[in-house]
Amino acid sequence: MKLSNYGEFPADIPVIAEDELFLYPFMISPLFLSDENNIDAATLAMEDSSLVIVCPTKPGEEGKRDFSSLYSAGVVGSIMRKVALPDGRVKVLFQGLARAQMLYEVQASPLIAKVDVLEATNISSLKIDAILEIVREKVRTLAGVSNYFPPDLLRTIEENHDHNRIIDLICSTVKLKKEQAYKLFVEIDTEKRFLLLIDYLIEEIEANKLQKEIRSKVHTHIEKVNKEYFLKEQLKQIQKELGTDTARDEEIEEYRKKLEAKKDKMSEDSYKEVSKQIDRFSRMHPDSSDASMTQTYLDWTLDIPFGEFAKKALKIKDVEDQLDKDHFSLEKPKKRIIEYFAVKELLELRGASSDSAGAILCFSGPPGVGKTSLANSIAVALKRPLVRIALGGLEDVNELRGHRRTYVGAMPGRITQGLIDAKKMNPVVVLDEIDKVSRSQRGDPTAALLEILDPEQNKEFRDYYLNFDIDLSKVIFIATANDLARIPAPLRDRMEFISISSYTPQEKLEIATRYLIPQELKKHGLKKSEVNISKPALKEIIHSYTREAGVRNLRRRLADISRKVALEMLQDSNINRVSVTVKNLKKFFDKSVFEIEKTTKIPVVGVVNGLAWTAVGGDILKIESIKIKGKGNLQLTGSLGEVMKESARIALSVVKTLIDDKKLKINLEKIPLTFKEKEDKIVIDASEIYKRYDLHIHVPDGATPKDGPSAGIALVSAIASILSDQKVRSEIAMTGEVSLSGDVLAIGGLKEKLIAAHKAAITKVLIPAKNYERDLEDIPQEVRDSLEIVGVSRIEEVLKEILIKEES
Repeated sequence: MKLSNYGEFPADIPVIAEDELFLYPFMISPLFLSDENNIDAATLAMEDSSLVIVCPTKPGEEGKRDFSSLYSAGVVGSIMRKVALPDGRVKVLFQGLARAQMLYEVQASPLIAKVDVLEATNISSLKIDAILEIVREKVRTLAGVSNYFPPDLLRTIEENHDHNRIIDLICSTVKLKKEQAYKLFVEIDTEKRFLLLIDYLIEEIEANKLQKEIRSKVHTHIEKVNKEYFLKEQLKQIQKELGTDTARDEEIEEYRKKLEAKKDKMSEDSYKEVSKQIDRFSRMHPDSSDASMTQTYLDWTLDIPFGEFAKKALKIKDVEDQLDKDHFSLEKPKKRIIEYFAVKELLELRGASSDSAGAILCFSGPPGVGKTSLANSIAVALKRPLVRIALGGLEDVNELRGHRRTYVGAMPGRITQGLIDAKKMNPVVVLDEIDKVSRSQRGDPTAALLEILDPEQNKEFRDYYLNFDIDLSKVIFIATANDLARIPAPLRDRMEFISISSYTPQEKLEIATRYLIPQELKKHGLKKSEVNISKPALKEIIHSYTREAGVRNLRRRLADISRKVALEMLQDSNINRVSVTVKNLKKFFDKSVFEIEKTTKIPVVGVVNGLAWTAVGGDILKIESIKIKGKGNLQLTGSLGEVMKESARIALSVVKTLIDDKKLKINLEKIPLTFKEKEDKIVIDASEIYKRYDLHIHVPDGATPKDGPSAGIALVSAIASILSDQKVRSEIAMTGEVSLSGDVLAIGGLKEKLIAAHKAAITKVLIPAKNYERDLEDIPQEVRDSLEIVGVSRIEEVLKEILIKEES
C-alpha cells in the first residue's frame, strides 16, 4: 500500500492521539483506543476509507486530546483492521506510510487537522554515505554492549540504502526519551538527522558500557560472596567435626575489645576478674554448660556502665522548683529534701567528696501521700535515670546481692541490674516498701540493705554474681515505707526518716484541682472545657467517697467520672459539656463510703471517742463499755492486740484507784444490795461498784485488728463513765496513754489523729501535754482552727473535761 493511492497533500485527516507508543512509517502496530475522540477518529477514517495521522502527546499532557496537547508531527497511515473489545476499548491495526505534520486544526471532535507530508532533503550525498558508515559502526558498538539489536535487524541496517528508513529503524530500537525521539522524527534534513542520531548513540553506548561494568562488578561480587559463604559453611562443618569454630574466636575478640574500652573506668579487681573469665571462656568447649554460663556472665558484666555518669551539675534551685511544680503542701518534707541536696551541692562546689554527705532518705507515711512521686521529682530535677526496686515481699537475699554462678539460672542482683538498665552509675534508686522485706530460710535481705544503704560501706558493694566490688557511692538511694516499726533497728539507724502524713480535706481539694483533674481528663481524652466538677461536688467526693490518707482513691473516683463522661459524650453527640454537681453525684457513683462517721451531740454513758493511727491515716475509735452484775471480771472484745489489752487492765486499775481515793464520785444508791444488807441497813463502800459488776469493753469493727499504746485515757474514761453512771461528752475525742499512777503519756501519729477528728466534726480534742508542747506546730492550720486542742498531764484533768456531772 502506497501513500500515492490516497490523493494529494495537504489534506484534512482525522487525528489519533497516542500517549505511550512513538510510531515510525515502516511500522505495522496494534493500537488500543479507549477514549471517544480516538475511537471516533478511527471510525471516521474507516468509513471514508481515508488516512489517519497518529501523533504522540507532549510530556505531561497524556490523556488530553486537544490540538495544543499534541506534537505537531506524526505518522500518517491507514487502518487495516478495527475490532471492538469486551472491555469497551477498540483495537485497530495501523500501518504507517510516511512522516507528516499537522498544519492547523480543522475540527475539534473528532480531531481533524490539515496535514502535509514531511519530505526529506539531502538524500543522496557522499557526505551522508560517509556519515551512514559512522552510524553503522556506532550501532555495531552499541550492539556489543547491549541487547538492543538482534542479528536480523543488524543485517537489515547494514544492507539497506534508504537513509531515513535506517534512522527510523535505529530510533525504534534504541530507548530514546520522547523529546529526543520527536526531535529526530521531525527533522527533514537527513544529514542533521544522522548527526543527531550519532550523538544519541554515543550517549547510549557510554550509558550501556557503564551499566555493563556495574553489572559485571555486582556479578563478580555476588559470585565472591557466594563463594565465600559456601567455603565458610564448609569450614564450619569441618571445624564442627574438629571441635573448633572461628565465629567463637570473633566473639571472644569482641569481648576483649569491650573490656579494653572499659579498662580505664574499671577497678583493677573487676578488670582482672572479667579478663580471667574471658580467658576461661576461650579455653572451654563451646557446647559445654560452663561455656554458656560464662558467656552469660560476660554479657551481663560488660553491660555495666563503668565510669558513665549523668553530667548535669547539682542545683538545689532545680530540685526546689520541680518539687513545688509536682507537689502541693508537704512543706516540711520538701524543706528537708532541699537541705539534703544543699549539703551535696556545697561539697561539690568546694571540691570535697559528697559520697557520704548525710544519711539515706526514707519517706514514711500512709499509702497514696506521694512518697514515690517525690523520688520521681528528684530524678527529673537532677536529670538522672530513675530505678525503682520494689522490695515488698522480698525474702531472698540473693535478689539484692546476686546469685553465685554455681547455681543454674544465676543472675546479678537487682541493684546491679538497675545500674545496667539506667546505663549510668549515678541514678536515683527508689527502694519501695522497705518495711515489707521478709526474712526466710534464704537469708535476711535487710542485712544486705545495711551495706547498700551505708555511705561508708557501699563504695565497695560486692555482688556475688559479679565476684567483684561495685561503687554505689554516687547512687542516690531513697527508701519508702508505710510502717517504721516493721523496719529492723540496725536498718533504721542507716536512714533518716521524712514523715509524709495525711492530707487534710482542703489539701486534697487543692491537689485534685491543680493536678488530679487535669491529669485524668488528659488520660481519658477529654478537654477541660468538656467537664466541670463543682467545688461542693469535689468536697463531697473527698468526704464521702474516699477512705484514705493520701489521694490514690480520690484519683480513682475522678477516673470513674471521666470514663462515664466519655461514654456519655460518645452515646449522645449533642452533649458538649458535662457538669458534676452534688445533686447528680449519685449518677456517677454507686454508693458512698463515709470515711469517718461524724459524732452525735447526744452524751452517752460508757461510750468514748478515741483517736487511732492506722496504715491509711487517722480514724475515730469508739470505745464502748457496759457493766453486768458479777464479781469484778474484765472482758475485752474487738480484735484487740496485747498492748491494748494491757492498756485496758491498767485503765481498770487506775479507775479503781480513783474510786478508792474518792477522786471519782460513785452514786452509792445505784449499787445493788443483797436482801440481808437491806435488812441490816449496812452502809457499803464505793469500792463495791467494781467488785459487784463485771465490765465488758468492746471496740467496734471487730474484724479489724487494733493495737497500740495510745488508747489509755480513752479506756479510763469509758470505765469511769460506766462505773460512775456519768455521761460522756460526745463532741470530745482523746488520745494518750496512761500510767498506773495516772500520768498521761505522750503518743505518736498526732497529725493523722487530729485530721481524723477534724473530718468527724469533733469540736474538742484532749492530747498529752508533752505532745501539745512539741508537736502542735506540725498540725495544719486548718485543723488547728477547727478544733479546741487541750493538753492534759493527769487523768483527773481528762475526767474533768469528759464527764458530765449530774446536777444535784
